[in-house]
Amino acid sequence: MKSIAVIGGGITGVTTAYALAKRGFAVTVYEQHRYPAMDTSFANGGQLSASNAEVWNHWSTILKGLKWMLKSDAPLLVNPKPSWHKLTWFASFVAAIPQYRANTIATARLAVAAREHLYAWAAEEDIDFDHRREGILHIYRDKAGFERAAEVSKLLALGGLPRRAVTPQEMRAIEPALAGDYYGGHYTESDSSGDIHKFTNGLARAAERLGVHFRFDQQVQGIDTIGERARVTALRDGLADSDSYDGVVICAGTASRELAAALGDRVNVYPVKGYSITVNLNDAASRAAAPNVSLLDDATKLVSSRLGEERFRVAGTAEFNGHNRDIRADRIRPLLAWVEQCFPGISTRSVVPWAGLRPMMPDLMPRVGRGKAPCVFYNTGHGHLGWTLSAATADLIGDVVQQALATPRAVVTQAVPV
Repeated sequence: MKSIAVIGGGITGVTTAYALAKRGFAVTVYEQHRYPAMDTSFANGGQLSASNAEVWNHWSTILKGLKWMLKSDAPLLVNPKPSWHKLTWFASFVAAIPQYRANTIATARLAVAAREHLYAWAAEEDIDFDHRREGILHIYRDKAGFERAAEVSKLLALGGLPRRAVTPQEMRAIEPALAGDYYGGHYTESDSSGDIHKFTNGLARAAERLGVHFRFDQQVQGIDTIGERARVTALRDGLADSDSYDGVVICAGTASRELAAALGDRVNVYPVKGYSITVNLNDAASRAAAPNVSLLDDATKLVSSRLGEERFRVAGTAEFNGHNRDIRADRIRPLLAWVEQCFPGISTRSVVPWAGLRPMMPDLMPRVGRGKAPCVFYNTGHGHLGWTLSAATADLIGDVVQQALATPRAVVTQAVPV
């Protein structure tokens, strides 16, 4: 039985470990926290959103970023202080604009495939993660945004995802709790939402039943290769310990860049900070006023999801500020204001703020595949769609590792090309 180390115990690492274990590998997961999904996979927007597959590499994004640069509460905020990493990342971002159309279609196709894998895994392993299959409604306050979304819908359709335009009246029929005036919306019935933290922990328990070994509280200090084997050195309780494996898959989020560089690979992820609030629906009036359908507000770049009966999650914004993890009041305030505007019946007395760093590639396409060394592989850089794409990219990398290490497959699954 071939041995594989997976670096990272978030949604990408756990799905990768599960997919590899299903193929008959002996898998060890290294995670710096005490539990799975305690970092970027802890409190995201909750959407499994193939309808949000549009990549950001568009001139309109550049113009909005310049317009918002000096507004502390803007949906997109760039710290003007230069760094070589930031400059090279944005240069690559601009260079990827010609691939906007192709990458949007490819991402939609991957997201549709991921959905089927994730649903099947959740059913097979009996994972409760507050899953709601109520669709996702994109809301627009003006004609320009609505019409641009119609063009995006054409690209999503080419990726295998139907999304339909709806009138303000239809919007209210879909989600009666939504207040305010809107020009129109676009509704994706096949999308859904759920709690990423609960799902990742449930799948981790399933992976353990398949023999996956989790090494928590272990900070990976380095990875090197010895011939055709990989050696992982991790620190726990101040002591360094090394073990060798037939292969290693790096799913380490924003740490992937540094680990890859030490191995001679370039994985140019940038830590794009996102914020969320979890509103506790502690009274009957708030529970009645909260929506059941997951939403995406294009003007504010905020998403929302109902998690069970007693929680409401709102998340969004993109902040380019290095590895800064501060939870800023001026970035949380717009999320609260959005709840109070769109759902005035919800009490915001009990709100838990959070911030996480999304590992984002310049072209917004995840890095899934082999490194320079024959025993090194990557499944990282999913950006704001880690939850949405993880099941498909895990299956993809499972096939790549399977082919590279030539281990007989225990379970046959179908991978989808990126």
